[in-house]
Amino acid sequence: MKDVTQLTEGWSLRHGEELLEAAVPGCVHTDLLTAGAIPDPFIGHNETDLAWVGRRAWTYTRPLAHATGHERTDLVFDGLDTAADITLDGRPLGTTRNMHRRHRFDVTGRTGELEVRFASAYDEAAAVRAVTGERPNVYPEPSQYIRKMACNFGWDWGPTLVTAGIWRPVRLEHWSTARIDDVRPVVTVDQDRGRVDVHLGVERTERGQGRALRVEARVAGARAEAVLTGDEVTLRLEVSDPRLWWPRGYGEQPLYDLHIALSDDEGRPLDSWERRIGFRTVELDRSADEHGTGFTLVVNGVRIFARGVNWIPDDAFPSRVTPERYRTRLTQAAGANIDLVRVWGGGIYEDDAFYDVCDELGLMVWQDFLFACSAYPEEQPLRGEVEAEARDNVVRLMSHASLVLWNGNNENLWGFRDWDWEGALAGDSWGEGYYLGLLPRIVAELDPTRPYTAGSPWSGTWDHHPNDPAHGTHHSWEVWNRQDYAEYRASVPRFVGEFGWQAPPAQATLRRALPGERLAPDSPGMLQHQKAEDGNGKLDRGVARHFPLPEGDFDRWHYLTQLVQARAVAAGIEHWRSHWPVCAGTVVWQLNDCWPVTSWSAIDGDGRLKPLYHELRRVYADRLLTVQPDADGLVLAAVNQSATAWRTAVTLRRCAADGTLLRESVLDVAAAPRSVARVPVPREVAPAERSAKEFLVADADGLRALHFPVADKDFACPRSVYEVGVEPVEGREDRVDVVVTARTLVRDLLLQPDRLAPAAVCDRGPQTLLPGERTRIRVTGCGPVGEQDVRAALYCVDAT
Repeated sequence: MKDVTQLTEGWSLRHGEELLEAAVPGCVHTDLLTAGAIPDPFIGHNETDLAWVGRRAWTYTRPLAHATGHERTDLVFDGLDTAADITLDGRPLGTTRNMHRRHRFDVTGRTGELEVRFASAYDEAAAVRAVTGERPNVYPEPSQYIRKMACNFGWDWGPTLVTAGIWRPVRLEHWSTARIDDVRPVVTVDQDRGRVDVHLGVERTERGQGRALRVEARVAGARAEAVLTGDEVTLRLEVSDPRLWWPRGYGEQPLYDLHIALSDDEGRPLDSWERRIGFRTVELDRSADEHGTGFTLVVNGVRIFARGVNWIPDDAFPSRVTPERYRTRLTQAAGANIDLVRVWGGGIYEDDAFYDVCDELGLMVWQDFLFACSAYPEEQPLRGEVEAEARDNVVRLMSHASLVLWNGNNENLWGFRDWDWEGALAGDSWGEGYYLGLLPRIVAELDPTRPYTAGSPWSGTWDHHPNDPAHGTHHSWEVWNRQDYAEYRASVPRFVGEFGWQAPPAQATLRRALPGERLAPDSPGMLQHQKAEDGNGKLDRGVARHFPLPEGDFDRWHYLTQLVQARAVAAGIEHWRSHWPVCAGTVVWQLNDCWPVTSWSAIDGDGRLKPLYHELRRVYADRLLTVQPDADGLVLAAVNQSATAWRTAVTLRRCAADGTLLRESVLDVAAAPRSVARVPVPREVAPAERSAKEFLVADADGLRALHFPVADKDFACPRSVYEVGVEPVEGREDRVDVVVTARTLVRDLLLQPDRLAPAAVCDRGPQTLLPGERTRIRVTGCGPVGEQDVRAALYCVDAT
């Protein structure tokens, strides 16, 4: 049987004349940080001061000695970042130039000093650029000339910390006769039968050539076997009445262990392979209709409105992201009623642990191939690397039931059309051949049961603008960049692949990242940790459209920017969900951060929840009430994404600014399963258009929708008055209940738990209370706190 030796210990990093202890998996930055050779790159201005790290060559070394009775020993790297020359005992083993591939080298009988010498990513990119010529790029860094995590070179939310290192596990594999080289389980479902076609490839030693091998496959009580005389075989497994895997909210997520065993002609075991698979069908409906061209995911025959988020690498140094951290972050996503995670094309193909958790939680995965915001040369040496990378990762990931879509790139088709690339390219290649040729061929060959789309945004054809909202996927960035969030209501895209609004991270995150700094929107550290072009200007303009812009009051500015972020994203989702099935999904930019930064995230770089996170949980719930302006007046939309009919009595109240009831009406609303009911708001309860003194409240089944006819700064809202109580939770010293009772209208009351203690969390985001209403906020991790502590952590909207 194959033996495996993990090579995690004994590595050194050459730093000048020193040899530092190195962690594998890891990277140069984390090793230097552990050794105390550099300060934390995430703190203050250290990012800029450490730019030299990415411009140097680095060498990892360890002694390699092994004794085995097997015929063959392979040195296997799951990930090398990025351009490396590998030698053993001074003799070359091979050269790599792709962070996103696995590499295998025959070291049978060889021992000595193992060295992995990494060139500077900048030097490698320059060498490739000298061969291919210049290509346009949104950012002034050379990410398109090297197959490396593009956001390593900086992004409008990420630091420029260009890494090098052995970033995924490395091991020795000792084997004889033959080993399993790759397994492609193609899973299909036809009525009440599941089928798994297991495509198996093997590699043989010289002595194993021509020998008959036995292969056995088992899943869910089904078994198949074959005799293999060549290097490839396909086994078919038939499963009666398999339980179907569903996205969360649509059913359960049963997973089945698929076992593959390889043995020789005498039955001696040689190698094995195991994965969990799920039975389900997935289609992408891109049919034309009276609204344009659709983009609707269909799982097990059920059409789905995708409640999505974009995912970026969870750390600028991805080797630090553990399986436990994946589980924490993805469990948070599921807790916000998210059912789709898009792995964005400027990052990485995530570790298997990421997809394992998505399988378990029912989080659909939209996987980008790794191309983002740049024109990519299609010549060698890149083309061969791109093909090998795509084949490697399609085979690695295709067993995961959660993976529902392959996407060719992020924004490059759009960029070619709108970002002045075409003239600059002058006919040079730019990636179209990858997105419309190579990648769809690879997916069709290797993973034919999953849909592929050429890019996001993409209208499906050059006959339409790539970012046409009426066709395919759409990225909505005029809002935030130039317009108020109310403009989300101006269109109904078929599928919103990206949209979002910025806000700073939690105060505790800022204080950890910027120690000793007097916080202000334009303080030096805040600007270092704000990467978006005119980011603070856009934040200020976003606030100023709705509130008086606070001058010299950082705490209020912080509250208002976080509140506007939550409101903006909620406004878009509520509008687009109310137009299902024309709009079939929203994918918020973005769920997470890779360091402490002002960004579009719902969870900041220290893992703290922004108010946006709580709003996502509300607006992505199975059932949602929303009031939407329409050409003929206000419309009440009851969005029902659950599997059961929703019939409810909605209480509509027109109230004066002080909360006094002016008029009330009750509507019976019925929404069928997976549908939206849109009902006109009776004119007698609708506030007058542009009224500064009236607002509308809609309540049903514990859900609430609000409509204010004018911006907050124009509304005659009295100063908020409320009472605060703090109640201990019996048996839990780390928990308290904060009870707030409103005496006036209290708009968007927000408790910032990290102001009570850095590790504190609460269970609610912004809430609007009418006079006499009470809310209970559970706070965990704060320790004993008093009323004054809580009042200092509470913020709300006032007329001032």
